Amino acid sequence: MNVFYEESGSFKVGSIVSRSDASLQVDTQHGKRAKIKSSNVFLEFTSSLADFLPSVEKLTQDIDLDFLWECSPDDEFGHDELAADYWGHTPSSLESAAIIMRLFGAPMYFYKKGKGRYKKAPEEALKAALAGVERKKREQEQIDAWVAELKTGALPEAIRSQLMTLLWKPDKNTLEFKAFDQAARELSQSPLKLAQAVGGIPSVPDYLMAGFLMEYFPKGTGFGKYAAPALPDDLPLSAVRAFSIDDANTTEIDDALSVEVLPDGGRRVGIHIAAPTLGAASGSDIEKLVWSRLSTVYFPGDKITMLPDDVVDAFTLKEGHDCPAFSLYVDVNADFEPVAYESRIERVHVAANLRHAELEQQFNEDTLLNDPGVDYPFKQELIWLWHFANALEKRRGKYDPTRPVQMDYNFNVVDGKVAITLRKRGAPMDKLVSELMILANSEWGRMLAEADIPAMYRAQSMGKVRMTTRPEPHIGLGVAQYAWATSPLRRATDFINQRQLEAMIRGEKPVFTQGDAMMFALLRDFDATYSAYLSFQDRMEHFWCLRWFTQEGVTDPTATYIKEDLVRIDGLPMRARIPGLPELNRGDRIQLSVIRIDELMAEIEFRFVGVVGHVEEASEDEGN
Repeated sequence: MNVFYEESGSFKVGSIVSRSDASLQVDTQHGKRAKIKSSNVFLEFTSSLADFLPSVEKLTQDIDLDFLWECSPDDEFGHDELAADYWGHTPSSLESAAIIMRLFGAPMYFYKKGKGRYKKAPEEALKAALAGVERKKREQEQIDAWVAELKTGALPEAIRSQLMTLLWKPDKNTLEFKAFDQAARELSQSPLKLAQAVGGIPSVPDYLMAGFLMEYFPKGTGFGKYAAPALPDDLPLSAVRAFSIDDANTTEIDDALSVEVLPDGGRRVGIHIAAPTLGAASGSDIEKLVWSRLSTVYFPGDKITMLPDDVVDAFTLKEGHDCPAFSLYVDVNADFEPVAYESRIERVHVAANLRHAELEQQFNEDTLLNDPGVDYPFKQELIWLWHFANALEKRRGKYDPTRPVQMDYNFNVVDGKVAITLRKRGAPMDKLVSELMILANSEWGRMLAEADIPAMYRAQSMGKVRMTTRPEPHIGLGVAQYAWATSPLRRATDFINQRQLEAMIRGEKPVFTQGDAMMFALLRDFDATYSAYLSFQDRMEHFWCLRWFTQEGVTDPTATYIKEDLVRIDGLPMRARIPGLPELNRGDRIQLSVIRIDELMAEIEFRFVGVVGHVEEASEDEGN
């Protein structure tokens, strides 16, 4: 006697060797001995074991499912009942097995209710299930068609329109993702390399920008609708004539300076900061934009401003205008010692916006040491401020004329070409501005602390820079506290601190009090967002460094050894790891050869050629 049984979701046959109440020993059609449960046996038969399953499968294919569903009763039924109704006579073992196999393989048509027991699916449920199958079939056909296109090097339009989303924030349930992923796997390529191969990434900067915008500006970089700021009209006008010092491309001019001669021969230095908070009340649209963006985003060739252009234009310290400002006046004696401080909210006349390129030709280390007698705007003020800046640097304990010069790098991108220029860090005009901003930030931070008004501070200890709402030392700068307050057009921290300064100066209740949860939330969000913006800037600068090698045809750069396998490429803000370097000393200059550049993957490979010299390395202070 033979049995037809089910095991692990498939039907099998075997010859009975022995049986008990709960199980049987059978020899399968393949000659193996197996133990099966009696409950898994559907029927017994005497016909040929070898021919049984092929005959059943052939018979099963001829059974029309829709007709079988129509024939089945509405109530629960057994397979033997349906077999008798379908065949119109007492079914043979082959016919019974065919019905069993058909029922078992059609779960959309028949719901299993127990061993050999079924119930037909309701008509609406069956229609929905069949529609789903048909939809999946059409979807798979579409996926297959897109995969075929991708494998020929073509990019289907439907995938092109979703490509950046597929690369940066894919939804794995979409047909586009399934097709793109399948094509990449079949071609043994990464999705990014496939996108490049089919022409989906004509511009690496655009690709990097798309990912950044998707993460941090999902609604776009526009500002939408907002109420225009109200310019204050009741501020007193200062008698000073201020000037700013900025790059030619700077539109958010946050700070300006002024110098007055005092009767005792000392000077009164004015540090004047743009005042956007005076036109943006708490809860206003402008404030909401600040809380949303938190900072201006900088990257080579462009920027995404924290505030709309018309708001920036209303409060930037523009040449020829009387501008709202928060002013810190510092009385300085003949020995360049600050002796008194005063904070005011006022209008300041900005007499000039001096620009780096023009000013540096006239105001530099050479002209300061060897005055050629050439006159230029604010010459006397600038020379005096430079001496004052040196005194401030000494006061902080950071003055070291023997320290090797560090370099800053400027990126200028025009029509897809990059120019990377170097500027000495600590040049007179840079030192002048940075020292006075450090002075303003540290002193305003002190004043806020003494008034028990919380603020956003930068603190540094053990080499780590962090944000805090309480004053703590910034070891890298050599100050007891450092509150960011001098860039309110560009950073939310400075905007917040300006709100707090306004309360301090006017003797009013501050917007944020000690322990304010909103202030902590803003600090946390700013810290994370600002770091992300800086990381994006670094990625974009790294790309343009890679592009510079190709653009300039540089194949044999030099580098300066730092440690282990790490070197700094000369003339670029780029570090690289060079495997297999020989024993070197810090500061050794080495010759390299460019082996490979992959702009899309942000990779460059160098080979060590030899040692060409040695330079004294400047120490790298933490940023402020």
